[in-house]
Amino acid sequence: MEGRLERLEKHSVRGRKGSRGGPGARGREKDEDVELMLALGRGDDAAFEILFSRWGGRLVGYLRRMVSDVATAEDLAQEAFLRVYRAREGYEAASRFSTWLYRIATNLALNELRRPRRRRPHSSTDDEAAPLTLVSSAPGPESAAEARLAVGDLSTELERLPARQRLALWLSAVEGQSYAEVAEILGTTDKSVKSLVHRARSTLAARLRSREET
Repeated sequence: MEGRLERLEKHSVRGRKGSRGGPGARGREKDEDVELMLALGRGDDAAFEILFSRWGGRLVGYLRRMVSDVATAEDLAQEAFLRVYRAREGYEAASRFSTWLYRIATNLALNELRRPRRRRPHSSTDDEAAPLTLVSSAPGPESAAEARLAVGDLSTELERLPARQRLALWLSAVEGQSYAEVAEILGTTDKSVKSLVHRARSTLAARLRSREET
């Protein structure tokens, strides 16, 4: 059980380091995505295509985890990018583009979760929808089977977490956002984010421990 959470944390570190030009990249003098958004505001529609290709699939994966439904996640991602496009002329680079994009998507997801009648969730077998990659890239047959089971358990328990705990944990541990960025996305404080992540990890640890004991 602890190994699963440790793999999640290691995945978080890798996500925070990122790669040049990738969604997790940090430490650059300029945010390339911000530059693209500013170019879009000047009328360069090709910049929008680049932004969508960089973030579209990743955003669908994030939203699928939040709303537990592939079709709804795709609809919300499309709406998020529509709002990005509509805001192109008034866009101000007050934060990283990814922080702004995820704030839009998160608000859409939270609004969807508040709906009294939601579409019945269904899972997808698409590789892109697989939510976590936390294991070695070349495990043996037995360890691969065990890893799939472990990730399956973790994914199931993630979906059972309260929405804001799930959002805070996913944004920080998988999307590689800093606590300050998560706070901006969720409209709260760093302290609150730390508390949400702590409670999420504690709940996951307890539930995974219970699964192993049964």
